[in-house]
Amino acid sequence: MMGTENKRRLFIKQLFSFLAFSAGSVLSYKENSGLRIGKSGQIKIGLSEARAMAVGARVKKIACEEHANKQDIENFDKRLKAMDEADINMQVISFSQGGAASVSPSEEVSAIKGVNDTFAGIKQKYPERFAFYTTLPLRDPDKSVDELERAVKQLGLKGPLIYAGYEGSYLDEQKFWGIYEMAEKLGVPVYVHPGSILPDMNGPYNSPYPVVSGAMWGFAAATGLHAVRLIVSGVFDKYPGLKIMLGHLGESIPYWLWRMDNMYVKYQAILDKDAPGNNLKKKPSQYFKENFYVTTSGMFWEPPLQLCITALGADRILFGCDYPPESDLVFASQWIDSVSMSDSDREKICHLNAEKLLRI
Repeated sequence: MMGTENKRRLFIKQLFSFLAFSAGSVLSYKENSGLRIGKSGQIKIGLSEARAMAVGARVKKIACEEHANKQDIENFDKRLKAMDEADINMQVISFSQGGAASVSPSEEVSAIKGVNDTFAGIKQKYPERFAFYTTLPLRDPDKSVDELERAVKQLGLKGPLIYAGYEGSYLDEQKFWGIYEMAEKLGVPVYVHPGSILPDMNGPYNSPYPVVSGAMWGFAAATGLHAVRLIVSGVFDKYPGLKIMLGHLGESIPYWLWRMDNMYVKYQAILDKDAPGNNLKKKPSQYFKENFYVTTSGMFWEPPLQLCITALGADRILFGCDYPPESDLVFASQWIDSVSMSDSDREKICHLNAEKLLRI
């Protein structure tokens, strides 16, 4: 009995020692990493913090599809605070309006130059926190080529972010090919972002259910159409080094790659050999796998991310938040930390791919 009693006392002593050590560890972790204890005493650990406990450090994050309008530009301190709260190291930002749609065509070029000059100034002030996509005066494609070259070479901006459907045009139209030629020459990617649904698509997407026309479905359908038209246009045969970025995990295209190839081969056999788009050098999926990159912006769901990793490889995926439209940076950051993947793939998606593709 005496031996049993001694063992019980020893167990209780060890238990209290363990609890004291654990409490000290929790307090130490709270001080160093932001772990929160609620009023009830309940410990609250976010996904990002929980993973940090497991691996010992958070993964560096470069968010590659972020936006800024005139009001945002005037208050970047607010943006920095939001980034710090979400453990996001850098944002790559575009001008939200995509072009100076509110100004006349004659004023657009000077207005866009002003936007790019402003971004260059912010970049110079915060070189470790912000990079910027070039904004183009798309009403004048020739001037857009000149501005792209100026912005990249002289201002240190990244490739252009283009809003699909701007001014009622599809991006495979020949008038834009000079932009793609310059982008290939400069070695910068072109980010194709959802924009306006063109009039020939607008009817069934807008009526009688306006909710269908926006980000719920219409944006992906319209932007995916621009991307597929680019593929079959032959632009990548002419400019094989051209790189295109798509948000929202590729606007559904990764899901369709096998069927696109299968049906393309079948249509090749029945269409006239000289029909537009019928004489590509590769299958459609090859162009997508070799010339396209996708970001996680606005698509924080693990199943499609895992599909993209399988279909494209982690080397083709970049982290993005779509901020401020998708305004919860903390959620996006914690989500990418929580997804099941190898540490090497997480490093690629969170920052290594951006550093390589965007030369950050």
